[in-house]
Amino acid sequence: MIQRLNPTARYADAVAHQGIVYAVEVPATETDDIATQSREVLEALEATLALSDSGKDRLLMATVYLTDIAASYDAFNAEWERWLPAGAAPVRACVEVRALTHPGWKIEIAVTAAVGEGKD
Repeated sequence: MIQRLNPTARYADAVAHQGIVYAVEVPATETDDIATQSREVLEALEATLALSDSGKDRLLMATVYLTDIAASYDAFNAEWERWLPAGAAPVRACVEVRALTHPGWKIEIAVTAAVGEGKD
C-alpha cells in the first residue's frame, strides 16, 4: 500500500511504500542565510519523518541541493552534523543547482528513510 502525507494536486509532504518513506523539504523563509535555511529544512524533515513513522536516525539516503556550493557547503555541513545523530549518517550527495523554485531559497533536501522502529 502507498501512503501519502498531506497530498495536494502537485505533491505530498512524504510518500511511504514497502517500509521506505520518501520526503523533500525546503526552507520556510527566502531571505535568511544558509545556516538558518538549513536549520529550517532539517527541522521540517525531522517533523515529516516523525509523522511518517520514521526519524533522522532511520535515514538511508539524502540528496542536498545548494544554489551556491562554494559559499554554503561548510555552513550547511555544520548544521547537518549538529542535527544528525552520531553513527546515523546516510549515503549523501550534495550538488549545486542554478536555482530552486523560489529565488531566495538556497537549499532543498530529498531523503529516503526506513519506516518504523527496529523493523530493519
